[in-house]
Amino acid sequence: MSTKVVSIRRASPDDAVMLSGVFDAAWREAYQGMIPGVALDRMLARRGPAWWRSTVGRGRPLVVLELGEAVVGYVSYGRCRDRALPAEGEIDEIYLAPTHQGLGYGTRLFRAVRNDLGDRGIARVAVWSLADNDRARSFYERLGGRLVAEASDRIAGVELAKVAYLFG
Repeated sequence: MSTKVVSIRRASPDDAVMLSGVFDAAWREAYQGMIPGVALDRMLARRGPAWWRSTVGRGRPLVVLELGEAVVGYVSYGRCRDRALPAEGEIDEIYLAPTHQGLGYGTRLFRAVRNDLGDRGIARVAVWSLADNDRARSFYERLGGRLVAEASDRIAGVELAKVAYLFG
């Protein structure tokens, strides 16, 4: 029987290639058909390994979910950047490689980040999702998120509705 160790740890610059791969696969799976194709391709191209290397360790906390020797997910988070939301903390991005979705890893990542924020005295945490992203919305609702705001972003001339969930 083969066993792999699952760990959640701070990202390092050495994770850049795997982070880029997770980002690319997760965004293609989640947003194909929602975000216009050319705009999605441009967003993906900007977030290659060089971008991730320069991002790790600078600014907001970034943790990875490592399964064996492979990074299969990540979370970026920190203080809430939107003063209109009733939250002190915010999860900016939480993504898993599509091959590892639906296995409980997202919940583990989410809880680890909530615990880290809680250890810093941050009890109320917000997260934004595209309104049409049913999988993400269902995930946040299952975890107890309460819908607290609606807004929209314009991407490549297309208005995309988004919703914010509050935890805590």
